[in-house]
Amino acid sequence: MQGMIFAAGLGTRFKPWTDKHPKALAVVHGKSLLQHNVEYLQQYGITNVVVNVHHFADQIVDAIEKNNGWGSHITISDETDEVLETGGGLKKAAPLFTADTIVVINVDILTNLDLGKLIAFHRQTNPVSTLAVTNRTTSRYFLFDEASTLCGWRNIKTGEEKIARTNATCLPKAFSGIHVISKQLFSLISQEGKFSMVDVYLDLARTQTIKGFDHSGSRFIDVGKPDSVAEAELLFSK
Repeated sequence: MQGMIFAAGLGTRFKPWTDKHPKALAVVHGKSLLQHNVEYLQQYGITNVVVNVHHFADQIVDAIEKNNGWGSHITISDETDEVLETGGGLKKAAPLFTADTIVVINVDILTNLDLGKLIAFHRQTNPVSTLAVTNRTTSRYFLFDEASTLCGWRNIKTGEEKIARTNATCLPKAFSGIHVISKQLFSLISQEGKFSMVDVYLDLARTQTIKGFDHSGSRFIDVGKPDSVAEAELLFSK
């Protein structure tokens, strides 16, 4: 098992902190978001982790080196020349993975989702990717059929909808920024350069199986804005 933490984003919603720092180093309960997620993966035996960097990359690298990876072996995927978004970032990091199964998480996600159950579900159903989802309210949803197989995507603010499997009854689920991928996914990604994993999944859903794993009821927060730090500290109070 290996992990990847997406930490390259510009963090525009997290200003003014991100005017001088990467969002990955924003602090919740005395620990950076990056440290929280490194230690979260450790709870499930994942200590070989790739972290991609772009915005204030040197600060992230310094923090990792000063703290000896917080006990994990961390490899940097360098995107300082250009931020590649989630899809491009994952594809660039592909040569750094040797494991057959990889857990990917956005650095600004905090959750107590049982990764062990998510990984077990992924191995049992054997899709190219399993997406952690909940029933929470959001503006953009992945759509899944009754067998929890990805069939589309919908933006309820704009009305935009992309359907990959037209014969399915699609149910909306909110993506949690956590996915378990099989290594074979890399050979299926046709996009180049800068692109989103959303586009990858919607393209592949026509011919490949991508599953959703519902963890509604778990504690979860996207620490996307400065205001959400206080909310995260309440939700994950010591």
